[in-house]
Amino acid sequence: MRKTTPIDKVADEWVKRLAEISPIFATDIGYPGDETKLDDYSPEAEERMVHERNTVQKALLEHKPQDLQDEVTLHAMRNRLDLDQEFYEAKLGQRDLNNIASPAQGIRDIFDLMATNTEEQWSNIAGRMNDVRNALAGYIETLTLGIHSKDTPARRQVEQVINQVSEIAQADGFFNEFAKDAKLAEGEMPESLRKDLAAAAKSATEAYDKFGRFLKEQLLPAATPKDAIGRERYELFSRYFVGSKIDIDETYEWGIEELARVTKEQEEVANQILPGASVLEAIAHLETDPARKLHGTDELQAWMQRKSDEAIEHLGREHFDIAEPLRQLECCIAPTQSGGVYYTGPNDDFSRPGRMWWSVPEGVTEFGTWRELTTVYHEGVPGHHMQVGQAAYNRAELNAWRRLASWTSGHGEGWALYAERLMAELGYLDDPGDRLGMLDGQRMRAARVVLDIGVHCEKPRLDCTGKWDFEYAFNFMKENLHEHEKMVDFEVNRYFGWPGQAPSYKLGERFWRKLVADAKARDGANFNLKDFHMKALNLGGIPLDTLSFAMLRS
Repeated sequence: MRKTTPIDKVADEWVKRLAEISPIFATDIGYPGDETKLDDYSPEAEERMVHERNTVQKALLEHKPQDLQDEVTLHAMRNRLDLDQEFYEAKLGQRDLNNIASPAQGIRDIFDLMATNTEEQWSNIAGRMNDVRNALAGYIETLTLGIHSKDTPARRQVEQVINQVSEIAQADGFFNEFAKDAKLAEGEMPESLRKDLAAAAKSATEAYDKFGRFLKEQLLPAATPKDAIGRERYELFSRYFVGSKIDIDETYEWGIEELARVTKEQEEVANQILPGASVLEAIAHLETDPARKLHGTDELQAWMQRKSDEAIEHLGREHFDIAEPLRQLECCIAPTQSGGVYYTGPNDDFSRPGRMWWSVPEGVTEFGTWRELTTVYHEGVPGHHMQVGQAAYNRAELNAWRRLASWTSGHGEGWALYAERLMAELGYLDDPGDRLGMLDGQRMRAARVVLDIGVHCEKPRLDCTGKWDFEYAFNFMKENLHEHEKMVDFEVNRYFGWPGQAPSYKLGERFWRKLVADAKARDGANFNLKDFHMKALNLGGIPLDTLSFAMLRS
C-alpha cells in the first residue's frame, strides 16, 4: 500500500468538494452526496466553479511531488482544470445543448443510476424529482445569457432536444411512469410515499414541459442556423476529448486513409462470408441467418450477460489480472430508447457493480449477434469495465480523483476500441461474421473522424462540390454505418452537436496502438503485453498526454 501524500490529499479533497457541488457527480461515482438534489446550472454556479478551480490549483502548487504517482496526478489534474477554465472563458456553457450529452439529458438520465430498493431511496428519488424544476430553471438562465450575447446552440440541436423533451413531458413520460412503477425490494410501498412520488413526478414533468416551451419560444428563434463550431473552438473541444493536441489537417487526411484501409479489410472479410459478395451483400446474408438472430430485449439481455461472463472468465485466466469485484458486470436494457449502448462504472465500494446498458430504439425487436459481439467487448471486458473498474479497484496506488473522477474520452473510448481489435487478435472474433461486425464499427469510427472535422472545420467535401452540410454528411455516414436510418440520423446529429467527441475513439485507439508499438520497440524480447496493459490500466483514466508521460517514466 502506497503512503498517502499531500498531493493525494488535495486530490481526495477535490473529489469530496466536487461531490458537494455536483450531486449528479456524486451519484454517478457512488460517492456520499445529497441524493435529494440535482446540480445548479445557473450562471452564478459557473462563476463559483471558477473560484473552486483556482483554490485547488493553488493547493496543488503548495506541494512538491514525492513520487511518480504524484507527478502523474499533477500532470492530469492541471490538464483538466486548465481546460475547464478555457471552456469557461470561451463561454461554451451558454450554448451547451445537444441531442446526447447536455444538461437537457443529464438531469433526467441520473435517475437511472439511483438505488430503488428501500423507502429511503425512493424518498430520495422524490426529493430529486422535486428539484428538477430548480435545475432546469438555472439551465434556462444560462442558455438565456447565450441568447443575449448571440452565441447560441445550432438550430438543429435545439429541434432535436425539443423532441426529446416533448417525450419526457407527456402524461406517460419518464417521470410519471417511473413513479407509477415504483416498488420496494421487500414489503409494500407506503401510500404516503407513493403519493409523494406521484406529486414529485408531476412536478418534474411540468418542469420539462416549461423547459420545452422555453426552447420553442425563446431559444429556437435565436438559435444559430450554422452547424459548424469553427476551427478555433473545435481545437479546444478536441484537446478536451482527446487529451492531446492533434494536427487537425493531418488527422483529417489520416482519417480518409484509415477509412479506406478498414473498408478494404471489410471487403476481404465479406468475401470470406460469401465468395464474391460486397459488404452490403454479406451483411444481408448475415441478417437472414437465424442462428445469428436474437428476438426481443429479454433474449438480447441474456445473450449480453452470457457473452460478458464468458469474456471475464476466459481473459482472467491469462491475459488480464481481473480482481474479484470486477468479475461482476450487469448487462441491462436501458429505460431510454435513443439507440445507444453505454457503460456505467461501479461505485466506490462496488456495492453497485459496473453495468452495460443497451438503449433499444422504439420498434426494434430483432438484433444480430454478428454486429453486437464486438460491442460487448467494447463496453465490458476488456473494454470499459476492465478499464474503469480496475482504476476504481486500485486503492493501493491511486487517490480518489484518479480512481473515480478522472476521465478523458480519448483514453477511455480509445482503450475500448483498442480492446475490440485486441479481442480479434486473441482469436475471439475469428468467425467471419463477428469479425465483419467489428470492422463495421471500426469503419464507422474512422468515417466520423472525417465527418466531424469536415463539418466543424468547414473542409471541402470529399467530392469537391462544396462544404460539408447535413445532407452530404448523412449520405456519407449512411454509406459507412450499416444501420437503419433512424440510427444514422441520431448519430449524425450527435456529431453535429458534440464537436470533437466522436473522433476521440479512433484517435485514442491510434494513440494506444502507438504506445504498444513504441514499448515493443523499446523493450524488445522483454516486452510483455499483459504487464503493459495492467501497468497502463492501473494509472486510471488520465489524458493521453499524461498517459504517454507516465508510461515513458515507469
